[in-house]
Amino acid sequence: MSLYLTFKSLHLIAVISWMAGLLYLPRIFVYHVENNNKKETVEIFQIMEKRLYFYIMRPAMIFTWIFGILLIFFNGIEVFSQLWMQLKILLVILLSIYHEHLGKCLYSLKNGTNTRSAKYFRIINEIPTIILILVVFIVIFKPI
Repeated sequence: MSLYLTFKSLHLIAVISWMAGLLYLPRIFVYHVENNNKKETVEIFQIMEKRLYFYIMRPAMIFTWIFGILLIFFNGIEVFSQLWMQLKILLVILLSIYHEHLGKCLYSLKNGTNTRSAKYFRIINEIPTIILILVVFIVIFKPI
């Protein structure tokens, strides 16, 4: 088995794991906010949020970047001259910023300083879906 295909497989596994977390964590935030007056329920959500963010999402994001960078080196750094790759990297940076925003939301929910509504978390939950669709079409079709 080639090293390139191994890295590509690991990259895809990391992306799928990261995306699962990016899609699920805001849903947990919705339930957290809606049940904010139930102490025991909130404690369960805080444990779920912490484990998902720090034990699954963070490592998956890091591995996504590591294996993605390795793939770039295998393909040659000149791949950056292609607009589709520039767009993909931009979208992955936006996902990374979104990831960090979720971390700030997690922190505010943990400390009881959250001012965001369940509706807010429902709306931002669509961001990774839209970016995922764009990235997949850009990578598969390389339209530009």
